[in-house]
Formats: sequence, C-alpha cells, structure tokens
Amino acid sequence: MQWNSRLRRRAIGALAAAAMLPATPALAADPEDTALAFDSAAYTTLSVTVDGQPMTVRKYTEVCYVANPTAVAARAGITNTRCGYQSMNVFVPEAAVANQRTPIYFAVNNAGWMASYIRSSVAAGGSYNSATSNVGAALKAGYVFTDIASRSRGLVGADGSFPGKSPAAAVDAKAAVRYLRLNDTAMPGSAERIVVNGTSGGGALSSILGASGNSPEYLPYLAAAGAAGIDAAGKTTLRDDVFAINAYCPITDLGNADVLYEWLFTVLNTRADNNQNPSPAASTELAAQYAAYQASLGLPNLTAANMIDTIKAEVIRSAEIYMKAGATNTIPALGENFVVTGGGPGGGTPRTFVNDWIDPDNAADRVRSVDMKNYLSFVVKQATLKPAPSFDQVGVNGLTGGETNLFGASNQTYRNYTQYSWDHNSVAGDGSGLDDTGLTWAQYIAQPTTIVDEQERLVNPMDFIGTASADTAPNWYVRHGTRDRDTSFMVSINLDRALDADNQVQNLNYQLAWNQPHAGNYDVPEAMAWIAKVVGEAGDPLAGTKPGEVGGTVPATLSLTLGTPATFGAFVPGVAAEYTATTTANVISTAGDATLSVSDPGHLTNGAFSLAQPLQVAFSKSAWSAPVSNDPVTISFKQAIGANDPLRTGSYSKTLTFTLSTTQP
Repeated sequence: MQWNSRLRRRAIGALAAAAMLPATPALAADPEDTALAFDSAAYTTLSVTVDGQPMTVRKYTEVCYVANPTAVAARAGITNTRCGYQSMNVFVPEAAVANQRTPIYFAVNNAGWMASYIRSSVAAGGSYNSATSNVGAALKAGYVFTDIASRSRGLVGADGSFPGKSPAAAVDAKAAVRYLRLNDTAMPGSAERIVVNGTSGGGALSSILGASGNSPEYLPYLAAAGAAGIDAAGKTTLRDDVFAINAYCPITDLGNADVLYEWLFTVLNTRADNNQNPSPAASTELAAQYAAYQASLGLPNLTAANMIDTIKAEVIRSAEIYMKAGATNTIPALGENFVVTGGGPGGGTPRTFVNDWIDPDNAADRVRSVDMKNYLSFVVKQATLKPAPSFDQVGVNGLTGGETNLFGASNQTYRNYTQYSWDHNSVAGDGSGLDDTGLTWAQYIAQPTTIVDEQERLVNPMDFIGTASADTAPNWYVRHGTRDRDTSFMVSINLDRALDADNQVQNLNYQLAWNQPHAGNYDVPEAMAWIAKVVGEAGDPLAGTKPGEVGGTVPATLSLTLGTPATFGAFVPGVAAEYTATTTANVISTAGDATLSVSDPGHLTNGAFSLAQPLQVAFSKSAWSAPVSNDPVTISFKQAIGANDPLRTGSYSKTLTFTLSTTQP
C-alpha cells in the first residue's frame, strides 16, 4: 500500500494567523484614546492635615475615564449629568507629584451594589487620622488616592432607561483602570501598583475586578463605553488587571447568595429559634440546594458536611488573633456581657448581649470552645435577618428589596436572576418569572435572548478565579465581620478557598474580623501595613520586575507522521479469509481540539481490477480535546476476501489521505 499524509490547509492557515498574535498586546493608540489624555496641569490645591501635620494635596477633579459616558437624569445633588457616574477624583500628596512608583489607592464606593456618584474623600481644610482613616493613611504613605464613580443599580439615564444594569459597575471599574494605564507615564503613581478598596457592594466590585483581569468577555461593553485601549477592531491594547484587593464583607456570588444565606441560618434552626422565619417554605427550598452547589465548586476539603466546623474554626482563629494582638484585648467570659454598637436597632447606642457561645481563656490567648448554635443566634439578635429570599427579592413573597434591579435589560426595571425567585415571582405584568412568561427558569435561561445569567456571571468572581481566561490579582486582603448578618459567612470563605487554590495568587490574607459588623476599614493600620508589605515585596514597578516579563510563544502546529506502510501479505485465491495489517501514526497538536480522519478507503485495486469487498480502516484514537505532543495512534486495516472472489495476479494497493484537522486553532 501507498500512503499520503497531509494537513488540512484551511486549518493551517487559521493556526498560522493565531500564532502571529503577540502574547501580550503592544500598546497602541485607538481612535478614542486621544480624548482620554490626562491633563497634568488641571488641578486645584487643597490644604489638609494628617495626624495634625499640614499637607498640600493636588486634586484633579471629576476626570472622565471613558470617551462615551452615559448621560443621566438630573436630580438633587447630581451636578455632573454627563460623566458624574464615570469619572474619578484624583488626590496627589505634593510630595508624590513626581513619584511614578507609588501605589494608586483605588476606592470604589458602591455600597449595596448601588450606583456611585463621584465623591471627594479629601476636602479642603480636612483633618485625617491615619490610625482610623484609610484616606489619611493613604495620603500619609504618599499614595495617590482615587475616588472611583461607577454606574450600577438604581441609576436612571437621561433617556429614562436604566443604564446601570450588570455588568456596568465592573465595566466602569475596568475602564478606570485602563485610563490609569493609558496615562501611566503622565500621572503620578504607578498603574502597576493599583490597590482596590471597597466595602459591601464595593467589596464585591473589588472582588470581581481582582478576579477577572484582562478577561475578553468584557471587551464589547468596554468598547461601547469608550474605554481606553480598545482599538477599531474591538481588540484590547491595554490591560485591566490590578495589583491588590482590599475587600470588606463582599456581597458577591449573587446567583447563589440566597441559597448560602438560607442554609446558614436554617441548618441550626437559627431563624425559627429567633422568630425570624417569615417564609419557612422558601427558606427550606433554598437551603436544600446548598449541598449540591457547594460540591459543584470543587474546593479542596470544603463541603456542606464540614462547613459549620469550618466557620467555627475561622471564628476561633479570629478570636485568638484578637486576644494575641494586645494585653487589653480580652473577650467576655461565659455569662458576662458583650457590649456592641451599630449593626441594628439603636444605631450607635451601646447594647449588651449575654455571652452564651464562646468560652475564652484570656490568660492563654486561646478559645476553649464555641457553641455554633448560640453563636449564630448572637449574630441575628443584633440585626434582624433578611427575609427569604434575601437578595433576589423583587416580586417574591411580597418583597421589594434586594439586588434584583441590578439585572435585566436597560429598558426593564428588574428581572429575577435566580431559579427560585424566577419560578416563584407572583407579580402579574412585571414581565419577570414563570407567571408572566410561561417559562420555567431552566426554559428561560435556555432562550438565546436571555441575558440575566450572563449578567450574574460577569459580576461573580467565583466564575473567573482559577480560570485560564482571566488574570487574578496576585494580592488579596479580605475581611468579613464575625457579627455580619448581611451575607452568609460561606460567601467569603468560598472566595478565600478559591483564591488559595489559584496559583496566580501570591499573597492571601483572609479573616473573619473579630466582633465586627457589616462594615469596612475598621483595621486601617493592619490593612495599610499589609499593603506596604506586598508593595515592597513586589519590587520596583519601573524595573521590569512585575510578573509576566518572562514568557514564550508556541507556534501553531498540526503534525501527523505515519509509520511504515502496512501490508497484508499474500492473498490466497479460493479461500475465504480476513486479512489484517497495522501501521502507526504520531500526532502533535497545539490546537484546542483535533480530529484524525481518513478519505473513503474504497477498494484495493490492481490495475483495472478491484477487490470485491471494501477496505476497512480503524483508529485506536481519532479525537483530542486539548493540545497533545507525540501521541501514538495505531491504524488498523481489514480486508475480507470471499471464497468466490476473483483475484488477479499482481499487487493490490490503495492511496489513502489521512487528515489531522481542528475547529479551535
């Protein structure tokens, strides 16, 4: 037999084109970047004091970070309807004006996932204490401080639409990062040392920004906003990954937050025991989904079966860290009172709660035991639990709150974005839910026009951490108060464990913060010391020491090498028999998939004569779903000859064409 091995030419052409793309896009101007140039002379001078010492600060006011900002409806307090939700205030200590190495402290302010109008954290004549104010601490450290505005839920456009629908907040934060990268050489501070700070919804926005760096899924949204570094072809010429995340009580994993919340506060009967169970059927149905969801995450050593013990261990660790931090840091003994402020009725008025759940040994700085049932009751006595469902509420059980209006098209007030709330929506005529559409959740998300599932995913860090499609921030500082009832402790624990399993993460500092409610920036000295530490360890941002400077490229390859041609030997006339033969092939592919095929074998021929029965060809392996190198394949041939089949003297042969092709070059 004679063989012909060839590569499919259309596959080779596509692969060659892909191989010519640079591993890291080179910086290049796009049509809108000129409009986003930073004006270093456009500042006013503020005089402030930090720790009693005078400081001069330059303020760059309401710097619009996109070329196509969304015009919003005028209302009280909104003076910049053109770009007030897509701009930043930049504050530069005078001593840092010429410093292009100092970090940029990137503050996002969208609590509750609400739209965040531009704010000024630094005011003329202001006085700041670096021990209690993250603003003062950042200025004292010589950092560039930025207040970042962003679109999100609740925003009404000038045309009456709702332009803050997901993923607008994440898109805007990325656009602000891109603005800083575009103008890195013109601005004080280093865009390679962006430290993102946020609390609650801001903690969630910080988390998705840190988890989804450089993901191509956001490019169409960035292009529509006129973000820096999107060329005319819609390709990126700039990066939007960040250096560090400083997040507090992140309200994230919204698509599963109701399930996590209900499981936590029903597994030990916390709702029922504290008369906070207005919708027991809803709580039960939601909690029942938790075990399967937790298993789907595939996080090492973390399941529904050991989650309560995991939370308990984190609470104990938090208490012991607190006790060891200072001689005066003690915890009330069993039977004594906790005195707390904030986090519920009474506002800042101190309230007392009998300690019936933690047994501390203050002398030894350790915890003897924690009663988890009583602990969760302690948490919910300070602030009443949210009703079920807690996050995707609108249209369900008469509820009107939660984050439901973050989702849906810009001409829709809201759309339910979870299975439970969609299937249980009972508001006739709102266009959301089984009642109005006749579609179950499963049927609804199968529709090609459905967007809420993508909207939820694009603000969920759990869908990006550890994936090859995004660059996770290398440094994370995450805190979630031990008295926080606003979201389940499992949200931050799952975030921590996912980050710990991501090899892009170099420094992870996670704690349930002792005796803290749903709040942030309560540990300014500790957080700022951590920032200084990771910045110092990262080295000089101008010295090329940042990750990614060493790399290589892989040429596009589809290689098929055949072994020695197979032969059946001599065919015996007049005798029915099946003859077999084999040869080998060697496969090398750098494509996402590959398929080995053969042309129609037809019949072996000898001049004008053909065998009566067709040649049969089989492969030991013919498909690959990932790149492969030197993978051996056995090619088997079978030829049947009947007792009455005529055979002509001479050699029978057939030239076959073997093709290695791909659909994912």
